[in-house]
Amino acid sequence: MTEFKISHVSRQIEADRPRQVECEISAVALAQMAEAIAGIAPGTLVKLAGFLAKKSRMSLQLVLHVNKIDLI
Repeated sequence: MTEFKISHVSRQIEADRPRQVECEISAVALAQMAEAIAGIAPGTLVKLAGFLAKKSRMSLQLVLHVNKIDLI
């Protein structure tokens, strides 16, 4: 298991106006995905897919569970 942070920066349209979006997201990868993540240098642009779940049973924090990685 590998736990890591994802930084996201983009420009989105909301109510017909541009909006700058910046956030940091906690993520986790298991098994082969963890091995793949470990081989990617910090700062590398990636596209990730997966699902959101609570960090733990009692937590309200969300974590992205990564099940697909594409280098951009």
